[in-house]
Amino acid sequence: MRSAVVLAGGEARRANGQEKYFFTYEGKTFIERLIGSFSGVVDEIIIVARSPEQCTRFQTISNVTCISDIRQGMGPIGGLHAGSLAAKGDLIFVSACDMPCIDSKVVSYLFEAIGTYDVAIPQWNEQMLEPLHAVYRRTALLSYLGSHTSLSLRTMIQTLNARYVPVDDLRAMDQDLRTFT
Repeated sequence: MRSAVVLAGGEARRANGQEKYFFTYEGKTFIERLIGSFSGVVDEIIIVARSPEQCTRFQTISNVTCISDIRQGMGPIGGLHAGSLAAKGDLIFVSACDMPCIDSKVVSYLFEAIGTYDVAIPQWNEQMLEPLHAVYRRTALLSYLGSHTSLSLRTMIQTLNARYVPVDDLRAMDQDLRTFT
């Protein structure tokens, strides 16, 4: 089983307090576009919000489960932990809520690319990774997140058995790499 976890629990500080997931692009909200990208690729979609109140904003979206952070104020790693605990899939595609151009072919490719690794993560260069556009093995996430001390996704990736996928390999599916927009 494959899951998608969308992290929507940010405080929108860089967006002047506006909720980015409801921004529109090409006639649809970011969250609608994300859900559409996952259709046919994953078996379940989980949105992780910062609070039960924020979850109410997603009540009208069908075929989506919304949960809230278990450990508040930890940023993306806290949302990743809550999403991993809620997911039923062995493999989890994780994304931020402000990526309206995610390409379903790229997501499928990353699910295939993980093989026996703990994570299949796009890599621009040695320093620049895409931890919120990657596929993770649920058991590896739960093992790490159950006892971690760092809030850094980079530190987490470094401890996992990672398959680094050069972004240029993804151009066959998404020539302009809009998936990362």
